[in-house]
Amino acid sequence: MSDLTLLGNKNTKYPNDYSPDVLETFENKHTENDYFVKFNCPEFTSLCPITGQPDFACIYISYIPDKLMVESKSLKLYLFSFRNHGDFHEDCVNIIMKDLIKLMNPKYIEVWGKFLPRGGISIDPYCNYGRPDTKWEQLAWDRLANHDMYPEAISNR
Repeated sequence: MSDLTLLGNKNTKYPNDYSPDVLETFENKHTENDYFVKFNCPEFTSLCPITGQPDFACIYISYIPDKLMVESKSLKLYLFSFRNHGDFHEDCVNIIMKDLIKLMNPKYIEVWGKFLPRGGISIDPYCNYGRPDTKWEQLAWDRLANHDMYPEAISNR
């Protein structure tokens, strides 16, 4: 745990713009087990790259760790760093997924953004990744092909 600099740090500095450098990892103590870790971020914000208006979303991140796991406080700061970042919804979820793959090389990961409507339409981009040439690659395809087969009613937003 000595490599973690944010957990327990009382002098947290919040990034002003997109900052993947704040992400930290720790060792998975259960590498013999396959299991999901799921994060829900119901207060995600980013900026429209064209208008500069804020976009609000719930971001769901689920992954099956291998040797490394993302530390949750660093993930919170990383997601917060999108607050002043201008990118389309689809870009945000793909950037998050790619940064987490680079950080911890999970067996499998998926990121789903459920954005609040703006202009009368909501956008819910989903992306995933399974490690190539493993059973996780097939899992990624299966989950993508069957994603959102029974969509929720959007009246709850």
